[in-house]
Amino acid sequence: MKKIFGLVLISVLSSAITLGLYHFFYKEKTNSGFYFNDEIKNDGNFRNASLPSIDVDLKFAAKKSVDAVVHIKKYEENTYTLSDLFFGIPAQKNQEDVYGYGSGVIISDDGYIITNNHVIANNSRIEVVLNNEKSYTAKLIGTDEETDIALIKIEETNLPFLKYGNSDVLEVGDWVLAVGNPFNLNSTVTAGIVSAKARNLDMNSRSVESFIQTDAAVNPGNSGGALVNTNGELVGINTLIYSKTGGYMGYSFAIPINIVDKIAKDLMEYGTVQRAYLGIATVNVETEQAKSIGINASKGVGVYYVDPNYSAGKAGIVAGDVIIKINDEDVKNKTQLQEKIISFRPGDKAKITIIRGNKEIDFYLKLTNKNGDLSIIKSTSIDILGAQFEEISNIEKKKYGLNNGVKIKSIDAGKLRMEGVKNGFIIVYVNKKAVKNAEDIKKIIETDISSGGILIEGIYPNGQRGYYAIGLNK
Repeated sequence: MKKIFGLVLISVLSSAITLGLYHFFYKEKTNSGFYFNDEIKNDGNFRNASLPSIDVDLKFAAKKSVDAVVHIKKYEENTYTLSDLFFGIPAQKNQEDVYGYGSGVIISDDGYIITNNHVIANNSRIEVVLNNEKSYTAKLIGTDEETDIALIKIEETNLPFLKYGNSDVLEVGDWVLAVGNPFNLNSTVTAGIVSAKARNLDMNSRSVESFIQTDAAVNPGNSGGALVNTNGELVGINTLIYSKTGGYMGYSFAIPINIVDKIAKDLMEYGTVQRAYLGIATVNVETEQAKSIGINASKGVGVYYVDPNYSAGKAGIVAGDVIIKINDEDVKNKTQLQEKIISFRPGDKAKITIIRGNKEIDFYLKLTNKNGDLSIIKSTSIDILGAQFEEISNIEKKKYGLNNGVKIKSIDAGKLRMEGVKNGFIIVYVNKKAVKNAEDIKKIIETDISSGGILIEGIYPNGQRGYYAIGLNK
């Protein structure tokens, strides 16, 4: 009996101690800001920490943008060889498979649409589906691989479209919406803030990098979609995510609309982008590379090579100078320098401010094109080949050891794509005749079309040689 009483007493004491400890360690500390969920009484002063109080109407921007963002499907035409037939692949001509999806943004009521080049590259047909589920076949107007921008068009009128905002005035912390079609989920809207601006990701495939970084959820299928501000204005084109899984991990990147605007206008007017070149190689001043070549500065972009045939060299800029301003606007790094230069065309004038020694000097430049002159460069389409062409630059001639050549700017459905020719291929000879421009190719086709085909020879950017027999019979 005594043992039983002793056990009961121990149990009671244990419970009392436990309750006392609870009140000491937990109940008291709730008065300092820690609460259990069932203890919180919302008297109007408490708000969920994950949903901060913001005086922003995101619904307005979402409603304004969803109808102007489209779903893009990229098709590939299956072609079969004789060996395919022997191994059991059915002989079906003009069969198409969807092999890519993405998004696009309508920028005019008559059907011009901006998207990413990687969304529509290497296609036999581009389908555009509006938010109201109407479907159209789009025409490719032009592409720019260096910025990953493409311009396409559908034949329609009175379409909803997004007006441009000003990406330069965006600030870190501003709210933005990402609108697109991730995983083929139409008209998806996510929200986030601007995390960084002028972000350079050091991707060797791009000569121009100045991304808006956001934490808005962006996934595969969002590429080419809209980044809009709280006014529902287009401020960027969603292009990349950083991910170790292929899905969203908190980092997404958009091309600023102030860059996209200039690219789209050039593609619309000339079929190719008009780039101005300073003709210099640069380095950020805070890097070890800058110090190793004798550039000691606290701000700006160091110049370590100058080509005398381009605008900077002609104006008197030399290696060792540090660029600090363009048209009186500060330049803090290479990314900002790229972003400012891409806004110019050949023939435009620019004021470049540099530091040489301890002295600031202003230079007034007339900017040149990639060939070192002031002319506008145009691309030319040859419909029967299904491609756009442009002359190669002096830099490319020197790099590949060529005296002549015509570069394939973009390939649509046509003879070249059917034979496996890729973008960037430089055609040096057609039927053993040297070609310098698209007109040379046209003349050879017109002269030799009765033979039923042409032989093209050339080189890819990686140095690989290519030889293709192109049939011209329809």
